[in-house]
Amino acid sequence: MTLYSTGLRRAELCRLKVSDIDSKRMMLRVVQGKGGIDREVPLGKKLLPVLREYYRWMRPQTYLFPGTVNQLRADKPITEKMVWHAVREASNRAGIKKRVTPHTLRHCFATHLLESGADLRSIQMMLGHSDVEATTVYLHLSRRHLQSTANPLDQISVSSSAPVPRSRRLRKPQ
Repeated sequence: MTLYSTGLRRAELCRLKVSDIDSKRMMLRVVQGKGGIDREVPLGKKLLPVLREYYRWMRPQTYLFPGTVNQLRADKPITEKMVWHAVREASNRAGIKKRVTPHTLRHCFATHLLESGADLRSIQMMLGHSDVEATTVYLHLSRRHLQSTANPLDQISVSSSAPVPRSRRLRKPQ
């Protein structure tokens, strides 16, 4: 849920700390994302109660998703491989036959934002891309999105469709 709701990269999710969640401002802070750049991502209204419930259950100290040492929970980040396995297990449980990876969720996050009307610049900032060109790679436009794009001709007022006389057409002799 966190990957899909925030569009985080796998490594960013692993390093996410409890202190990175700002529930008052409904923002999630990504510290030292790809390229060493910090950014903030909106915290979804449905994600916050799930994270609170998770927090009450797990009581993580530093890292929101703690890893293990010798199969015991430790105050260190979860591994990227564990995130990969968790996504795979969740997709299997959901009955999804297609291959789903953590990056698939990031891609869906970006695509669904675009489909719901977000502008490319906002999506670029949420994904942590320095160049908007990198963002457009994620956005294979769906048919619904393409069909919702306004046609320029539809914006112009056109007079009624009166019959148009035919011209230069040869008539067959009767």
